[in-house]
Amino acid sequence: MSDIAEFSDRMLSLGLVRVSEAAAIASARLIGHGDEKTADQAAVDAMRAQLNLLDIAGVVVIGEGERDKAPMLYIGEEVGSGNGPGVDIALDPLEGTTLTAKAMPNALAVIAMGPRGSLLHAPDTYMDKLAIGPGYAPDTVTLAMSPAERVQALAKAKDCPAHRITVCVLERPRHQEMIAELRTTGCAIRLITDGDVAGVIHTAEVAKTGIDMYMGSGGAPEGVLAAAALKCMGGQFYGCLLFRNGDERARAGRTGIKDFNRVYTRDEMVTADVIFAATGVTDGSFLKGVRRDGDFTETETILMRSKTGSVRRITYRQKSN
Repeated sequence: MSDIAEFSDRMLSLGLVRVSEAAAIASARLIGHGDEKTADQAAVDAMRAQLNLLDIAGVVVIGEGERDKAPMLYIGEEVGSGNGPGVDIALDPLEGTTLTAKAMPNALAVIAMGPRGSLLHAPDTYMDKLAIGPGYAPDTVTLAMSPAERVQALAKAKDCPAHRITVCVLERPRHQEMIAELRTTGCAIRLITDGDVAGVIHTAEVAKTGIDMYMGSGGAPEGVLAAAALKCMGGQFYGCLLFRNGDERARAGRTGIKDFNRVYTRDEMVTADVIFAATGVTDGSFLKGVRRDGDFTETETILMRSKTGSVRRITYRQKSN
């Protein structure tokens, strides 16, 4: 029986929730303490411990980095009991380490899982990203378009003026020219300091978040996680790897990347059904952060399955240690 046939997303989904919950609770103890590394390590340790309780033969394909730079949850690490289906795992134990250290919104613990061989093994490089929510014709916007053309194309598809479009962009010096061009269209721009997985997810819930489109460069591993989320929620995602030097190209080659200029669609990054879970660490625009209520700790998690298109919001409450 193939790995895809054995992959039971329904049976594994609750286990995935426990994994993201554990990482969020562990890192939440460091909210506002100004220590990014310790917060991230707490999330990594908790996520790894929970993953190893699952009956899977898991391989981390999107993780904390290559083995020599990440002692745990490194790319290629095997997790789980080894007694279940072969699965690919993409994770970010703490998406928003700076957000957590500074007690800022939208820090998340994030994980996605699919059958073995179904997730793009994206190297730890940058990726040019573009995302819109569901309900549009294919290629309504593309990476080949200029930023201004994307806004105009989306406004035409929505039958609204360009000033009614809101674009989410990471606030980075490298995006200054793109932001300046976007301003010429009259669109609104939502700048975020970190957390581009959340930024992409926002496009799938425009009625709640007010964000129509995400664009700009960020981490390629986070791009795969974002594509997994949109696979479940609906929406379009495009990504093209960006390389700053020969070392990054060599790393991409080691992961099996052959065409360095390829533009990947959502379904090329995530080729089979996937499950996705994210737990809020700090309060955000679509998930509450970890809360302490007397002797109890409470979390909010979003759990999604692409097979059914189901989106569940789960509140978990436990007695604090």
